[in-house]
Amino acid sequence: MWSQRQGRLRPLRCGVEELRRRRREQEAALRKARREQQLVSKRLLRDETSEEAEEACVAVILGEAEIQQFLRLAQRGPEEKEREQALVSLRRGLQHPETQQTFIRLEGSIRTLVGLLTSNQALLQLGAARCLHELSHSEQSAVAEACLPATSYLLTYLSGHSADFIELCLYTLGNLIVESEAVRRQLLPQGIVPALAACIQSPHLTVLEALGYALAQLLQAKEAPEKIIPSVLGSTLPQHMLQLLQPGPKLSLGVAVEFAWCLHYIICSQVNNALLITHGALSTLGLLLLDLAGAVQRTEDAGLELLACPVLRCLSNLLTEAAVEAVGVHPQLRDERVVAALFILLDFFLQKQPSLLPEGLWLLNNLTANSPSFCTSLLSLDLTEPLLQLLSVSNVVSGLVLTVLCNVAEKGPAYCQRLWPGPLLPSLLDMLAFSDTVVVGQSLELLQLLFLYQPGVGFWPWSPTPLF
Repeated sequence: MWSQRQGRLRPLRCGVEELRRRRREQEAALRKARREQQLVSKRLLRDETSEEAEEACVAVILGEAEIQQFLRLAQRGPEEKEREQALVSLRRGLQHPETQQTFIRLEGSIRTLVGLLTSNQALLQLGAARCLHELSHSEQSAVAEACLPATSYLLTYLSGHSADFIELCLYTLGNLIVESEAVRRQLLPQGIVPALAACIQSPHLTVLEALGYALAQLLQAKEAPEKIIPSVLGSTLPQHMLQLLQPGPKLSLGVAVEFAWCLHYIICSQVNNALLITHGALSTLGLLLLDLAGAVQRTEDAGLELLACPVLRCLSNLLTEAAVEAVGVHPQLRDERVVAALFILLDFFLQKQPSLLPEGLWLLNNLTANSPSFCTSLLSLDLTEPLLQLLSVSNVVSGLVLTVLCNVAEKGPAYCQRLWPGPLLPSLLDMLAFSDTVVVGQSLELLQLLFLYQPGVGFWPWSPTPLF
């Protein structure tokens, strides 16, 4: 007669810590990819009214003689209208990389443009700033470095009164920052961090969004953890950033997206995340997560996932901080509504943006890794089955789902007993047929935990019969 084996499987040596390590490696890879992708991005700000007026004009490549002519007219034209039009023509020509290269090679061209930028005529200043903005959008670092003489003036004008002009200066600075380390080296002693900290108190949403873009570009520099982020954390920027992320009727999606990414880059640097936690970052982000879950149920706005992504990453990374592990999860995040909100977002991602599913699952992993209360919430809200439905999305998603279920099972017999009934076992057996070794390994780990805490459970609902 078959006899039942009495021995138990050995306890896992690669439990929560090993799963955490894997998640951190995956997060680091994704964070690196996101940083590299963002560093090559620039923004081009053009006035829609003037674009419509110039629609019939075809931008042409300008030679040296034409550039010199437009600069002379902008400087010494007999009529102000003619001077302004010369800068408009020059700006159109600077949309071409060939014209940009010719312009920076031409002796005195940047000096002339800076002179117009500092003139006492507002429209000439604006025209010169728009020419600099076109140059800042170049993919050639030499073009960005040629604009170095203008950076101190662009910083000075951030304290001006024209919201449109400040916005243009911020996007120009953001484009220059991302292209050249030489530009960043010059801007730091010139006081870019205090200048940005002053701008964040602007009442204009367009200025705040442009500020978020410029700050995000600065925070992604390779030297940011040593030379930039300590200054940012020592300023008033973090408190104001968190205020702009507070949910409510005044929350601007565009502004919130920019500053959520800024917060993400600061957190990734791990310079002083305890300070952000002290300023209430966990509470603010937790409330914003709840607000996002409500918003995706009310609207079809496709822009919400742009904010959800950095918010999820910020929360995921902050939850791994020693300061959080020492004092426990913030009360705002202990509410089971957080788990419910997260599953609403996961369903939204599944329908609209499946590539963001790993972001939500990493947060769920970090919430459940050391918290029995979150595991209890997941079970009491009957969310195991919706979680299992994600197993078919991709190998990455499957691995994360299984990691979360391992977190739950690791909490002990009572949790395993709640997990065992239903579709879990068939789903796990299906996973064993996968070709992905990570998914198969995670499935075996989960089965090991289940049998460890439920030794009497078998694969079949019937008992074996005697052979003799």
